[in-house]
Amino acid sequence: MSYLVLARKWRPKDFEGLVGQEHVVRALTHALSTQRLHHAWLFTGTRGVGKTTLSRILAKSLNCETGITPTPCGICRACTEIDSGRFVDYVELDAASNRGVDEMTSLLEQAVYAPVMGRFKVYMIDEVHMLSGHAFNAMLKTLEEPPPHVKFILATTDPQKIPPTILSRCLQFNLKQMPADSIAQYLAHVLEQEQVSFEAGALSLIGRSASGSMRDALSLTDQAIAYSASNLTLEAVQGMLGSVDQTHLIRLLQALCDNDAPEVLAVADALATRGLSFKTALGDLAILLSRLSIHQHVGAIDDEDATLNPEIGQLAQSLSPDLVQLFYTVAVHGRQELSLAPDEYAGFVMVCLKMLSFSANRPAAEKKTLKSDPNPVSPSEPISQTAPVVPVESVEPNNEAVATAFESAQEPESVLAPVPAPQAVPEPAESLAATAGADDVVGQWPVLAAELPLSGMAQQCVLQAACLGFSNDELRLIVPTDALAKGPHLDRIRQVLAQRYGAEVKLTVIVGEVGAGLSAQWFAEEAEKARLAAAVQTLDEDPFVQALIQSFGAQIVPGSIKPVTASLNPPNT
Repeated sequence: MSYLVLARKWRPKDFEGLVGQEHVVRALTHALSTQRLHHAWLFTGTRGVGKTTLSRILAKSLNCETGITPTPCGICRACTEIDSGRFVDYVELDAASNRGVDEMTSLLEQAVYAPVMGRFKVYMIDEVHMLSGHAFNAMLKTLEEPPPHVKFILATTDPQKIPPTILSRCLQFNLKQMPADSIAQYLAHVLEQEQVSFEAGALSLIGRSASGSMRDALSLTDQAIAYSASNLTLEAVQGMLGSVDQTHLIRLLQALCDNDAPEVLAVADALATRGLSFKTALGDLAILLSRLSIHQHVGAIDDEDATLNPEIGQLAQSLSPDLVQLFYTVAVHGRQELSLAPDEYAGFVMVCLKMLSFSANRPAAEKKTLKSDPNPVSPSEPISQTAPVVPVESVEPNNEAVATAFESAQEPESVLAPVPAPQAVPEPAESLAATAGADDVVGQWPVLAAELPLSGMAQQCVLQAACLGFSNDELRLIVPTDALAKGPHLDRIRQVLAQRYGAEVKLTVIVGEVGAGLSAQWFAEEAEKARLAAAVQTLDEDPFVQALIQSFGAQIVPGSIKPVTASLNPPNT
């Protein structure tokens, strides 16, 4: 006897065996029980969710020799012949290959005749959205007023392409994609009946890879049985699917946390050596980061990978929630752009190094290794909401050093230069207010903010902030949004100020309206406008441009003029 694939062998024969579509089953069983039968049903959903299977069960319920029932017997002639595809009054039509008006006209001409064997003639049209416009018009009248012995079942993966006139004449049921855990449970039942050994993790991986399709899951299971010689282990299924072992991703996140570039490259090399898909690796990394974020906000979750919870818990303590969100965004966008890279390895490495650059810009206090935090905060504890005013811990400043630093703030420094840890702070000589007036600091802040070696949120904070001045040895800033007024970037600002001026500064950031002309960003925008105006004026006064306008009727396209940073003319010698 020839082998029957699992997707066909384990196709449900009744409503009770249908997995994951309880809302559709409930509506149809009630309709069959009360004999309130519509003449046309439309089943929509992605591939492999049970549209054709549901139509066959419905056809058996309508034609079972025991009567119209939600529980067909499965043993009468009508039931067995529908299951085997030999029932003369049940017709399945593939609209993808029979989409013309001639095929539809021929079908409708046969529909007027009474059933040969069954109670109803049931026409199942699969991928009905593929029908031509003329074919839809041909079936419209019959679908609106069909003979009493005819039932139509339409199925499609793209209901948006079906004309509204057809949709309005059908009862529409949307079949959902099946959850991965439901697929895994059903596969476990199937393999137990097939007497095939398996690991729960392997079935969970197949369930996730099936993307909600039970047919795809059963086909993957068939493939896994052949690949693993009837021993479905997690390692075998990972090898078959080319998926990435979670330990590699944990190792990658640990390397990013420790700012260990050689280890990051070692993980990429390990994935390349095993021939694993880097696109899959970035997708799995995004899933792992989502679990890590959930762990930070809610606590440990119970799932098939609960053995990784200790490692995830350590990473949750070592990485800030903002950095986890940033890593997730980089991984998702990097996965989408991987096809644009010269090769997948280079694209994956650059995505990881981009994450590493964000990790390297964290304040020193936040860079905790996985084993060095003696008093970790439980990720299950609620995260407190920070008020708009965010004071940073104060250390008595060196007043003379800070005053001198603000007076020399116009001396530029390389923004790429690394900022070492601040040195020991000398004893203050006198009050800060005595050596630097608040008005002086307010006036010099835009220039100072533009020259501070910062990046990311820290840079945006100082650029968009206005300085309110000094009082009681405290530097006060005002920013336009809450996001700039709280977060670890404030520690970074304090660190850079302390290193630049040799003294630590007490910093307070509040949220409010920043007046025009008070922030470095405003100065930069005004300078850009001035440069653009100068470029427009230069072009208007250019003799060659004027000659083109006068001779050929040329026009300067608005918005096309961009200022340049250097003259295109050679220097005078």
